[in-house]
Amino acid sequence: MNKIRNFCIIAHIDHGKSTLADRLLEYTKTVEGKDLQAQVLDDMDLERERGITIKSHAIQMQYQYKGETYKLNLIDTPGHVDFSYEVSRSIAACEGALLIVDAAQGIQAQTISNLYMAIDNDLEIIPILNKIDLPSAMPEEVEDQIVELLGCKREEIIRASGKTGEGVMDILEAIVERVPAPKGNPEAPLQALIFDSVFNSFRGIIAYFKIVNGSIHKKDLVKFFATGKEYEADEVGVLKLTMSPQDEVTCGDVGYIISGIKTSKEVKVGDTITHVKNPCEKAIEGFEEVKPMVFAGVYPIESEDFEDLRASLEKLQLNDASLTFQPESSVALGFGFRCGFLGLLHMEIIQERLDREFNMDVITTVPNVSYLVHDKKGGVKEVHNPSGLPEPTLIDYIEEPYIRASVITNTTYIGPIMTLCLGKRGILLKQEYISGDRVEITYDIPLGEIVIDFYDKLKSISKGYASFDYHMHDYREAKLVKLDILLNGEPVDALSTLTHVDNAVGFGRRMCEKLKELIPRQQFDIAIQAAIGAKIIARETIKAVRKDVTAKCYGGDISRKRKLLEKQKEGKKRMKQVGNVEVPQKAFLAVLKLD
Repeated sequence: MNKIRNFCIIAHIDHGKSTLADRLLEYTKTVEGKDLQAQVLDDMDLERERGITIKSHAIQMQYQYKGETYKLNLIDTPGHVDFSYEVSRSIAACEGALLIVDAAQGIQAQTISNLYMAIDNDLEIIPILNKIDLPSAMPEEVEDQIVELLGCKREEIIRASGKTGEGVMDILEAIVERVPAPKGNPEAPLQALIFDSVFNSFRGIIAYFKIVNGSIHKKDLVKFFATGKEYEADEVGVLKLTMSPQDEVTCGDVGYIISGIKTSKEVKVGDTITHVKNPCEKAIEGFEEVKPMVFAGVYPIESEDFEDLRASLEKLQLNDASLTFQPESSVALGFGFRCGFLGLLHMEIIQERLDREFNMDVITTVPNVSYLVHDKKGGVKEVHNPSGLPEPTLIDYIEEPYIRASVITNTTYIGPIMTLCLGKRGILLKQEYISGDRVEITYDIPLGEIVIDFYDKLKSISKGYASFDYHMHDYREAKLVKLDILLNGEPVDALSTLTHVDNAVGFGRRMCEKLKELIPRQQFDIAIQAAIGAKIIARETIKAVRKDVTAKCYGGDISRKRKLLEKQKEGKKRMKQVGNVEVPQKAFLAVLKLD
């Protein structure tokens, strides 16, 4: 066991984690020849196209050091705030972490939040200054920031470059020297933590685990703690570039198990695997359930695809444990699911993966957050969907979730960022200077205000320099109203939103204007109205496409023209009673990008 090292790579988005992982694999000769490509571990097309990591990826390397062979288990993690749950799971399976900081950008918000997550789990942190070959690198200044943040010595920081390969050998030595070997008792009953799982259409569900105590052999009878189900281990092994089967996986190692599980409900991430004959006393602790931040309805375009959508979501949930969903129905869209996501990027990625991996075309409704509704009888109800709101007369007050947000930026952009946060009903808590001209601003902001376009706006007003990180803080009372959109007097429930009283009128007006552009003209007038309860606050009319019925009248009495126009008017009226308005998918998405 003292020859095993488990470590993960954590950093802010785009600080060069995957590139550095490529170099580590190349220098330990784990990946050679034709397999060598950029982002070796990112195996999803989406990850390569966007240049981001969405899933954590585990791989085992062999490394020769002072005549001994060490097994290094590396887990490469995502950097975007929407995928921080992946990071927390990877950290649970490691004893050490490489903290990577870009020498040109310095410390960013996500660097700090990932670092605190690693420190909470008592990991050994190895600070690395990456991209020092860039002409814009400021190694001295960024080293000062790292020393201040970590309280480490300057000489502990390793300077490296994922592109040129400089400093990579030092990193490998540091991993062997500094990261502690896994603790555990090989003789004790088996205890293995599941930290990820994938679905394979031929072999069923494959679970990835880290063994804390004991060992597991091929053909062992094992049981899963949370579900209590028992299986035979058809195949166990370790993760190289592909899966490599072994006869046994021992204490401290990271591996996978295939046991022919067919249904996704039977594998829970964070569950413990143990032997049937000699079970362990209790499950491994310290694994929290994930809390979704943003909710949106996902509906199949054809109603008969409902069951296929359910199956697709279940398979996706295996691979991405932070996705939650429950069935719901809507008047306009039929049957679908109310899904919980960690953020807007997460929602976009899930939509894209449904389309690519499962060929599902879906309509997504306006995203919103969960509110606590207190009624006059003293009961509390959690509402994710505006249509689930009780009658206004029964509501005592509504509480909305607030987040504690920290924004790290250059001093030049403090003004516009504060204006943005105040416009989103933010409350300034403190601002402190980290170093020189970098400042951290802390705000309490309602989550509902951030959901739609906050991140995009923050990036554009700070020219990409501000970084943003948040966590749930508490619920506070708020004056919220339900804003309905009516088409010809009929409410479209997929477009209704819960919004703050102060924003309602402006938001309603913008929605009507936007829908007027997007809904195609019909043979009759379409009235688009925004309403709060029975009060109409905005209206736009899409004019009917008309034929010139008076063309055949030349000269003669005006009453002949009038007669033809009246006849046309009657026809339009009849048509309006039977006609229905199709709302294009673009309209649902346009609401997200209103400004």
